[in-house]
Amino acid sequence: MLQNNDIKIAVIGLGYVGLPLAVEFGRKYKTVGFDINETRIQELTDGIDNTLEVDNLYLEQVLKDGLFSVTHKKEQISDCNIFIVTVPTPTDLNNRPVLIPLEKASQTVGSILKKGDIVIYESTVYPGVTEEICVPVLEKVSGLKYNIDFHVGYSPERINPGDKQHTVTKILKVTSGSTPAIAEKVDQLYNSVITAGTFKASSIKVAEAAKVIENSQRDINIAFVNELSKIFNLLGIDTNDVLEAASTKWNFLNFRPGLVGGHCIGVDPYYLAQKAQEVGYHPEIILAGRRLNDQMGKYVATELIKLMIKKDIKVKGSKVLVLGFTFKENCPDVRNTKVIDIIDELKSYNINVTITDPWANPQEVQEHYKIKIFKETPQEKFDAVILSVSHTAFSAIDIPGLLKATSVVYDVKGSLLRSQVDGRL
Repeated sequence: MLQNNDIKIAVIGLGYVGLPLAVEFGRKYKTVGFDINETRIQELTDGIDNTLEVDNLYLEQVLKDGLFSVTHKKEQISDCNIFIVTVPTPTDLNNRPVLIPLEKASQTVGSILKKGDIVIYESTVYPGVTEEICVPVLEKVSGLKYNIDFHVGYSPERINPGDKQHTVTKILKVTSGSTPAIAEKVDQLYNSVITAGTFKASSIKVAEAAKVIENSQRDINIAFVNELSKIFNLLGIDTNDVLEAASTKWNFLNFRPGLVGGHCIGVDPYYLAQKAQEVGYHPEIILAGRRLNDQMGKYVATELIKLMIKKDIKVKGSKVLVLGFTFKENCPDVRNTKVIDIIDELKSYNINVTITDPWANPQEVQEHYKIKIFKETPQEKFDAVILSVSHTAFSAIDIPGLLKATSVVYDVKGSLLRSQVDGRL
């Protein structure tokens, strides 16, 4: 059984996933949160979490309690005996998995790894990454032998950014380990802080696969309703009306059309597809769903332009307001947002695009996407308005007051009154 005074945990990567987890472990065990971003560490030291995943007062209190600390210095985690890696696993411009952050994190851990230590990975990967890519790095850098000198586990993250109901402790955790004994120890560790409980998978590869299919399944279902939305638009039928009627059956899956971005659903299917292709299988449904969802931003922009032309609004030089830039509502996360696809397509028609988002960080958007956004909605008149993200704050906006005499309103999220809009998914 685990003994609190025998455990010192290091959480590598303090983003949307790592920080909430580190804080919860830090309430019970000696825990050090490690991140190479010195600015992030300074903000957290000051009790500020800009991802808004952890309440600042709560963060301050856990830091004051003394078991939890944060650092960017590797030597301050060298005496830890459990390392939990929660770094990003993105894709490149060609949608191929990028494992460099994971490999670098493994190098960092390997350089301070000791006999008896356990390394647990949470980053979303395809089946086999932990044992076939990460473990060799740990062995090479540390000089230690896998399952003799050190062990590993895998417990996929299930954080839903911006969701204050399904927080880290309230989401059942899948766990696994490199031996039955280590699997039990990893399971006990998480079970000690996860109130929703744990599920011990039969192997690390099973746990890796379980995670990657969760988001792939959701991606495919959204792709299906996005395709339905395109069909029903051509038929002159309101997609939301159809879904409302169909959802009266008890076993209907009530997914809604929309943009599929973010760091999980829009990325994870490519990880599974990559591994499938490596073993000689070309995944048809997974990649078809991805292709369709990746085209939705361009589709929205094209539909808006069609509506403008029908109203004799001059497209070139027109002014369009885009409400929302983050990948989902009431969340500051702009990673892999598909709103950028709408904006890029509109700009290709020489349209003047103004973007407003009360949640997104303008500096971060400028740095990553090279565009300017506003926190407040400019008090101007526009030829068209697109509601791309249904932030609660937008419900108070007087959209008619932002429109010229002849204008178009397009609702991506289906959250505006039907009488207010000219088109929607």
